[in-house]
Amino acid sequence: MRCYHTGHHELRDPDIRVGRTNADFGQGFYLSPSDAFAGKWVREQKDLEAFVNTYELDLSGLMVLRLQRDAGWFDYIFRNRTGLSDRCGEYDVIVGPIANDTIYNTFGVFTSGLLPKEQVLSLLQIGPSFEQIVIKTDRAHDQLRWLKVSTKCRHLEHQK
Repeated sequence: MRCYHTGHHELRDPDIRVGRTNADFGQGFYLSPSDAFAGKWVREQKDLEAFVNTYELDLSGLMVLRLQRDAGWFDYIFRNRTGLSDRCGEYDVIVGPIANDTIYNTFGVFTSGLLPKEQVLSLLQIGPSFEQIVIKTDRAHDQLRWLKVSTKCRHLEHQK
């Protein structure tokens, strides 16, 4: 599986334990199956160039959980984003849709209790779906191979 990660430096050996524990799929190293979409994750910083790191992930022998934008996905994201224990900690890799952060964070719609879960899920299903790949275990990390880095980030070029 070809995967991409964008940041401000070359990243040959990512640490799966660095980063937010309350992200969509909990702690891990987040990648995209699309180099163009990976460019949307980087934040512009003055005097720093954006790099797209390209990897290959061998899924042989790994436990992979594939999620769809449905109630199970919603529950998993809700648990992780609210700091509850990761119910899918036995999986090496999780592949699934990215939650729409704009809706998720607006007025605390997920965590406020103002809307029922069914209504929040229907809001999160609006618009296109983009996938993310999360490396959760050392075993999966060992099967992730860095291929190259590109110094051009198409997403940022289009913003200028």
